[in-house]
Order: sequence, then C-alpha cells, then structure tokens
Amino acid sequence: MSNEKVNILLVEDNKDFAKLLHVYLHRFERDRFNVIWKENYTEAMNELASNDSIDVVLMDYFLPGKNGFEISKEIIKKHIRVPIIFLTVNKDFDVVLKVMKLGIADYLVKEEISSPILPKTILSVIEKSKITEQITQIEISKQRIAVMKEMLSGVLKDIELPLNEMKTIADSLRKKYPDDSNKNYIKIIEENVQRIWSKVEKLKDLKNDKTIPYIKDIRMIDLS
Repeated sequence: MSNEKVNILLVEDNKDFAKLLHVYLHRFERDRFNVIWKENYTEAMNELASNDSIDVVLMDYFLPGKNGFEISKEIIKKHIRVPIIFLTVNKDFDVVLKVMKLGIADYLVKEEISSPILPKTILSVIEKSKITEQITQIEISKQRIAVMKEMLSGVLKDIELPLNEMKTIADSLRKKYPDDSNKNYIKIIEENVQRIWSKVEKLKDLKNDKTIPYIKDIRMIDLS
C-alpha cells in the first residue's frame, strides 16, 4: 500500500483509549493516520453519511445506546462500503465470533494497540478491501456487458436490414446518376450509412463497460 493518508473512524466512548490509540499510530508512522473520534451511534453514522473519505472503522463493543455490534450491523445493512475492525478485550471472544459472522473485516484485542499489530492490521484490512472492491467491480462490469449484448442482439438485426437497403439504394442512385447534381446528397447518404455501420460493428464487438452520463441517472454507451 502507498504512503497515502489513512482516515480512520474510531467509534469509542473512552476518551483515554482514543488518545492512546492516536499516540501509538502517530508513533508508528508520523502523520500517516488521521483518527476521527466519535463516541456513539449517532455521531458515527452522521460521520459516515457526510464523509466519504473514511478508509476504515475501528469499532468498540461497549458503547452508550446502540452497541458496536448493532452499529456494525446497520453499517453493513446500509451498504456503506467501509471495512470494520472490531475492538475487543481478552474475554470477549464470543462477541468476536458473533461479529465475524456478521461480516466484520477483522478484530483487535485492545491490549494490542501499543504494538505494530494495530497499524499493520489497519493497512492490511484496507488493502484487502480495495482488492475485493476491484474484483467486485470487474464482475459487475462483465455481467453488465453480457446483459447489454443480449439486449442488443435483437436490436442490431433490426438495424442491419434497413442499413443494407439504404446502402443498396445509394449504390443504385450513384450508378444511375453519375454526373447528376444530386451526387452530393448521395454522398451524404453513403457517409451516414457508413457511420451508423461503424457504430453497429462496435456494439457487436462490445468488450468494455464504457458508459457516460446522459440524462439524470441514465447512462449511454460510449462508442467514440
């Protein structure tokens, strides 16, 4: 992973622990980690809703109001694509098992925050999350292309027939009126038929999910 800034959302109601975590991360690599500390469910969810630069969430279990498990469950349910590392104490392994089943990326024992395990786990989880997201996007793109090809197959056949007829008519007109003043109009027809044919061929050979914004939420295939 590059040395880019890492934005961490720490959800923890213990002010002293939050300060210690910041100190140890700062000691590991100065100014690399930016810790955003929130004490409860409302503050954490508001931060996630307003800040799309969060790279990872460090989540304590014992919190006022909703606990860390409930908050993590809601984050995942809302499809907020930020990996979560659960913070626990030695006697909380039953809780760890429960949250790992939920889909948490990893967990840390709180006593480990003073060791290199903390930053290494954070960086590893972020890197794995990025790779997983890339793989997911590739799979989505492949599926989208397959659907587009299936939808286009019938449409392209309907387009090819009139295009062939237009080409035949243009060829016939050129032969019939080789020196006529209308030859410029015939040329325009031929050029437009050829232009449409080139787009049809690109659609038939569609390999990349290359779309661009069109109107509101509608996107169009870029055939340039």
